[in-house]
Amino acid sequence: MVLIHGGGGKAFAQWARLWADRGYAALAMDLAGHGPDGERLPDGGPDQDDRTKFREFSDDELDQTWSYHAVAAVIRGVSLLASREEVDPERIGITGISWGGYLTCIVAGLDDRLKVAVPVYGCGFLADNSVWLPTFERMPADERDRWVKNFDPSNYLPSVRCPVLFINGTNDYAYPLDSYQKSYRLVPGRVDLCVKVRMPHSHPDGWGPPEIGIYVDSVLKDGRPLATIGPTEQRGNRAAARFKATVPIMRAEAHYAVATGPWNKRSWQSVSAVHTGEAVSAELPTARPLVYYLSVTDERGAQVSTPHELLPE
Repeated sequence: MVLIHGGGGKAFAQWARLWADRGYAALAMDLAGHGPDGERLPDGGPDQDDRTKFREFSDDELDQTWSYHAVAAVIRGVSLLASREEVDPERIGITGISWGGYLTCIVAGLDDRLKVAVPVYGCGFLADNSVWLPTFERMPADERDRWVKNFDPSNYLPSVRCPVLFINGTNDYAYPLDSYQKSYRLVPGRVDLCVKVRMPHSHPDGWGPPEIGIYVDSVLKDGRPLATIGPTEQRGNRAAARFKATVPIMRAEAHYAVATGPWNKRSWQSVSAVHTGEAVSAELPTARPLVYYLSVTDERGAQVSTPHELLPE
């Protein structure tokens, strides 16, 4: 497994050990140009601060940018793992947190050696809606277009050929659910979704969900898979979806919020849903506009979600 940290992160030994304990060779790297003591390396390349990530560049300077260096480093990381005798090169996966999730989306579209990808928080369409929207609004149009063309994951997700599990929170401050949904809809193949109400944004919270290991195991080691759910159907005020599960489902829920104001400020509520056989359904509030999704959670505590739906006024 290739492990990609986010902003303020490093080559987390704890993260690599979590995967080693699961039976994987794991590579965690520092993408901010720092050594193990936290000091900048003389040949560490561009820093990971926002000023460097979003600096102006010409086409001739493309290979001097942080995103370019980070993507190249991750792909070299895949090559390093594939070269090891103890690693099966046909069973390599990738997961990243925040900016690492952003990079996961890009690299999964560039490197078809990867057999599974799990981006956490990070996604594309950053210039449409993200915490960096003010940064993009300050850019001259040609500069913004150049950054988006080269470095937004929306340009790479259509080329992804491996299964992808997207994990995010309803109120993520950086990567809102509208940009998130536009991103996962670009993947032409298998996509699974896990959206957690008010999931905190941090490295430990990003590597902690049990769904990540279960999903990777199911692809790379023939482990028991996550449930699958969706699409959602709505009749009147009732929403329903079909699901399939190899592990018994212990909980079904509907999650909703009034669909006004910034995504990260919305007040999400969760209510129990009815699940019988392979169907889940729930009564929705009458308030409009409303955004909602359904989820099921199995006996391992692993949740899967439907894409969110918007009910207009």
